[in-house]
Amino acid sequence: MKSAVITFPGSNCDRDMAVALRQVSGRDPLRVWHGDADLPDGLDFIALPGGFSYGDYLRSGAMAANSPIMRSVAAAAARGVPVLGVCNGFQVLTEAGLLPGALMRNARQTFICRTVELRVENAESRFTRAYEPGETIRIPVAHHDGNYYADQTVLDRLEGEGRVAFRYLDNANGSQRDIAGILNEAGNVLGMMPHPERAVEEAHGGTDGRRLFEGALRELVG
Repeated sequence: MKSAVITFPGSNCDRDMAVALRQVSGRDPLRVWHGDADLPDGLDFIALPGGFSYGDYLRSGAMAANSPIMRSVAAAAARGVPVLGVCNGFQVLTEAGLLPGALMRNARQTFICRTVELRVENAESRFTRAYEPGETIRIPVAHHDGNYYADQTVLDRLEGEGRVAFRYLDNANGSQRDIAGILNEAGNVLGMMPHPERAVEEAHGGTDGRRLFEGALRELVG
């Protein structure tokens, strides 16, 4: 199993993501810098971590979305390679056009950092198949721009195609339809604001995030 974590200037959860992938897969992921033009050959999984790429000085994720490496990430996603974007990684995926919609400033204009409850809306994707449909899980969030927005046509399509992966039970950031995570049409790209890599061992206060990685990597690690 060969995975990679992409690091942008301002990423601060890349090590957390790497540790989570190592714990589940038994292998250290490759660390890839945003300025690289090409991804390593033969990747089975790509993760875009949380943080504040380029300091969020424009729109969150907008500058990172134009990094050289994102062209290779988009090409890998088109080939079917699983891509996970968490928090800032979710913002990058929307800005790069790999997922629809945008992440706006939280409704109350404050940074939110706490554990939240999510409902698993789609338990059939490779990222969510280790959960039960409708299950409530607890995952930490830490963001200032996590308010998911899309027009009503896009929201209806996401709902109708089963592409809402997770929904907030207590929507503190104002996301439309309580959306916490969405999938692309092919189901191999997931963007989510909550941090599953911060919930992979008991010392974190819970392990509900671990099953996301276990499901996503199931065939890859035997």
